[in-house]
Amino acid sequence: MRLGVLDVGSNTVHLLVVDAHRGARPLPAFSHKEELRLAAHLDGDRLTERGEALLNEFVDEALRVAEDKGVEDLVAFATSAVRDAVNGEEVLARIRARAGVDIRALPGPDEARLTFLAVRRWFGWSSGRLLVIDIGGGSLEIAAGIDEDPDVAISLPLGAGRLTRDHLSADPAPPDELRALRRHVRAEIARRIGEVVRFGPPDHAVATSKTFKQLARITGAAPSAEGPYAKRLLRHADLVEWTEKLARMTVEERAGLPGVSEQRAPLLPAGAIVADAVMDLFGVAELEICPWALREGVILRRLDMITG
Repeated sequence: MRLGVLDVGSNTVHLLVVDAHRGARPLPAFSHKEELRLAAHLDGDRLTERGEALLNEFVDEALRVAEDKGVEDLVAFATSAVRDAVNGEEVLARIRARAGVDIRALPGPDEARLTFLAVRRWFGWSSGRLLVIDIGGGSLEIAAGIDEDPDVAISLPLGAGRLTRDHLSADPAPPDELRALRRHVRAEIARRIGEVVRFGPPDHAVATSKTFKQLARITGAAPSAEGPYAKRLLRHADLVEWTEKLARMTVEERAGLPGVSEQRAPLLPAGAIVADAVMDLFGVAELEICPWALREGVILRRLDMITG
């Protein structure tokens, strides 16, 4: 069947069209996305009228694309920017009434579980106990377990976009702000680390998300042109060195690095601080980058529900 997944993220809103069948790998057929930066359209803890208008425009466009591409079933979800907005459910209700699209605000732990499912299906049972880490625009997700449903799934408000917006006043950021951010991130993770490590050490530590992919590419991983099956690793020793370099660079210098987009370049210092903290606190020497993440987890769960 042809399935459409509408992912309303904190930075990017993305419609992914796939040909998907139970027992087979979902095959991407078409991708349509735009950097709406909904998190930047929060006034305090409310999504602004402008942010809602931008989201409405994209939803209308996504529906036209889905119809043109022959989508039979559309599943839609929103992550931290809309989830955390006090008027997020009101915004989604208005979209539902106007456009007929039921966008579900996905709870953070569910986001971690679905990402974990995607990673498990990608690497298979031979990977043993998995530790899965995902840095989004608004939140950090951590999940670990031996089965398809993780033993523990945690979501923390440590997304690269959120931290950049709330903690860094300039680019490059002043050293005192970077130190304060580093302390904040490590304290937040340390509070929850016991929930994960009590289940035992991982056999395989994995990272997903644009932030980790870019950090891996900067530190020497294969470019995207080599395809999804190329093994890509992020080594902590390399990351420590680059975390300091990225903090000193201008946004223009970061945008010139391999694999870094102009839109994501401002978020990399905060993202690197989070990645460094997670790897250090969990004692992970290297992370393998998984090409599948939340969207694929949503697709797989949907297929399980439809054909199970």
